[in-house]
Amino acid sequence: MPISSLTNPPLEDALDLLESGIERGGMLTLVGECEVDYDGRASSHLPPGERLVILKPDGTLLVHRDSQRKPVNWQPPGSTHSARIDGDRLIVESVRTSPHEELEIVFETVAQVSLLELDDVPDLVLEGSEEDLRQRILEDPDVLEEGFKAMATERETAAGAIDIYGEDADGTPVAVELKRRRVGPDAVGQLNRYVEALERNRPGRSVRGILVAPSVTDRAERLLASENLEFISLT
Repeated sequence: MPISSLTNPPLEDALDLLESGIERGGMLTLVGECEVDYDGRASSHLPPGERLVILKPDGTLLVHRDSQRKPVNWQPPGSTHSARIDGDRLIVESVRTSPHEELEIVFETVAQVSLLELDDVPDLVLEGSEEDLRQRILEDPDVLEEGFKAMATERETAAGAIDIYGEDADGTPVAVELKRRRVGPDAVGQLNRYVEALERNRPGRSVRGILVAPSVTDRAERLLASENLEFISLT
């Protein structure tokens, strides 16, 4: 469902919403007058016209006209989106690395922009709450990993309360963040703040961070790797 939608917004407000959506791994839609340039295995230019642009959390980008089923331009999953303002135009870029392809969409006007978070995992049925998931781990810590020992719940730190704080089989402190739905970069950032807060109080001692959720977006997976955090899929 939409968590934010703007109609005829100033370009600065549209950019803020776009950057927020890209960062948190949400679904973004834009409607406005734009032209599109593609450069990659070939090159193309689409003259100005009013179109619908969709940016998906998995890196997909679609440019739709008001007719036909297929998009007139698109980028595949795994592409990286960004946005900026150049003068009085809003520019959305999407880059694919292998093979290298670039799509640049230049908006002269923006009639509507929306950020949505869709809970759509058709092969997964979730039951219960985060509290149910917490109790499951507390009752059987090995479901997280063998040798894990839960020490506290809602452990307070300077960055907020950790869902479960414990130690692994080697005695290394572990911060566990629980989510009951597919999550994006926001959840990774939250977990990283907990880990950093614990490490500040334990100079020279590393802390592990584990994100527990049914699944994560591609962006979240890349961020987990870059921050040396871990993911465990539990439903």
